[in-house]
Amino acid sequence: MAIIEAHGLVKSYADVNALDGFDLTVEKGRIVGLIGANGSGKTTALNTILGLNALDTGNISVMGLDPIRNRAQLMESVAYIADTGILPKWMRVCDLLSYVADVHPRFDRSIAQAQLANTEINLSKRVRVLSKGMHVQLHLAIVLAINAELMVLDEPTLGLDILYRQRFYDAILNDYFTEDRSILVTTHEVREIEHILTDVIFIHKGRTCLSLEMSEIASQYTKLTASESTTLPAEPILRHRTLAGMEFIFRGIDRSLLEDLGKVATPNLAELFVAIVEGN
Repeated sequence: MAIIEAHGLVKSYADVNALDGFDLTVEKGRIVGLIGANGSGKTTALNTILGLNALDTGNISVMGLDPIRNRAQLMESVAYIADTGILPKWMRVCDLLSYVADVHPRFDRSIAQAQLANTEINLSKRVRVLSKGMHVQLHLAIVLAINAELMVLDEPTLGLDILYRQRFYDAILNDYFTEDRSILVTTHEVREIEHILTDVIFIHKGRTCLSLEMSEIASQYTKLTASESTTLPAEPILRHRTLAGMEFIFRGIDRSLLEDLGKVATPNLAELFVAIVEGN
């Protein structure tokens, strides 16, 4: 059974189709990147998964549950970290841990405190005085102590410096991720998470325009860097001028046809996203 199974999701706001037939599958033990531009429908998709949006049409199951009808049960096994601080700023850190322990049946305070012991967060401080990086560290410590089967991350490192971002993803991989847990993450810092993803989904104008395992990208897409006057053996899905020359991205081409024309490589996710979206 997939952790998330969504088909044909449609959600409109006035005359805007935030989701327009969106499909998504997340299997157990996978780290899935949901990549899209601003206004592509990413946040609406995440809110639907979390039971915050009622769909116009479509079918969705999260851990075998309806996110709307069974939201209370679902939230016992799902953790969420957003791009904005959602922890109560007036509470002291120690009181926040006590509160979560009282309301969440799967919260283990000792795990949270062990995580915070590796930070500079003072348990007696109020959340509002914590830096952006500390706020995310606190949120992550709470999430890691819940033993959730699904973690949903919406631009979790937005506004953090490179050290905090690295520590965040290190903690996710080392202290949370296992073959029995799944992660769905959205971010504009695509290059930052590319190495940890098992699968990628591109969303554009509320629709899925690519759904692929990361291991399959190299066999399906190829980048050639060559001169602008190069005679190409096939039509690329993207032409892009760089300081190194013209870059061409091809879908489903035999790489041997390109090897004598220039530098051949696999496009990174950012390059592939531009190629796919501009071709739609």
